[in-house]
Amino acid sequence: MAVTTTSRRWLALVVFLLAVALAAVAGSLAATGSAAEYLSLERPSWAPPQQLFGPVWTALYIMIGVAGWLTWTAGRWSPALTAWVVQLVLNAAWTPLFFAAGRYGLAFAEICLMWVAIVVTVVLMWPVKRLAALLMLPYLAWVSYAGALNFAIWQLN
Repeated sequence: MAVTTTSRRWLALVVFLLAVALAAVAGSLAATGSAAEYLSLERPSWAPPQQLFGPVWTALYIMIGVAGWLTWTAGRWSPALTAWVVQLVLNAAWTPLFFAAGRYGLAFAEICLMWVAIVVTVVLMWPVKRLAALLMLPYLAWVSYAGALNFAIWQLN
């Protein structure tokens, strides 16, 4: 049975969502058992409740996956997709630095790189697929907040 263009597009969406899920799982494996550690840290008063992280990241990961897929549907592999992969790798790397290694300063430097990679991704996606770029903006906002939180935790601990 021949694979149609439509079914290939939907299969690609699954692949993009799986890539994002892989990054999420890689990060969460490094954070196993980190709930107690996070709660023991000195945190700023504006730190969100711990139970907020799961739902927020789930929504963001879905948007990140769809944004990558939408960019891919625009034609061919592009610099925007390369930037998308780079920011995803940086995303997966942050959790082990912060939670598993407890390297809050290094994690802050890494999240700054991730922030730049997300901005580059948005800028490169904009002319390719504007909806994809727009889907990345809540992620950029959350990483901005997470970066400030990371910095505050680093300074307090």
